[in-house]
Amino acid sequence: LPPGVPPTLPPPKSAHDWSPYRNDIEFATAKFTFKQHHMSNAAADTLFDLMAALLAKHNDNPPFADHKDLHKVIDATQLGDVPWQGFSVKYSGERPENVPSWMDDEYDVWYRDPCMMAQNIL
Repeated sequence: LPPGVPPTLPPPKSAHDWSPYRNDIEFATAKFTFKQHHMSNAAADTLFDLMAALLAKHNDNPPFADHKDLHKVIDATQLGDVPWQGFSVKYSGERPENVPSWMDDEYDVWYRDPCMMAQNIL
């Protein structure tokens, strides 16, 4: 943008637009299981199975089929245009005689630039 020209704001969303969530209940379920209670995958699957059993009587489905479905929708949530970045790490320090397996494993770390995320919030 040229200096002094403010960015064009995106059009306002409808009050009923919960995308990528289908509705407010799906959003609230994701918030409850993932953010508020940091529910394990197994616990989330159990909860969704119980919901499915209850809702089947009414020819309806739970907000998410399982934890993988939940994570897929959470990952699709747009947080501005900040891209995901990633790198791999592996332990490189001193090693004992009996090396635990985690010292040999490589781990993927995924993140979004926190400064850019804060800018999008402001």
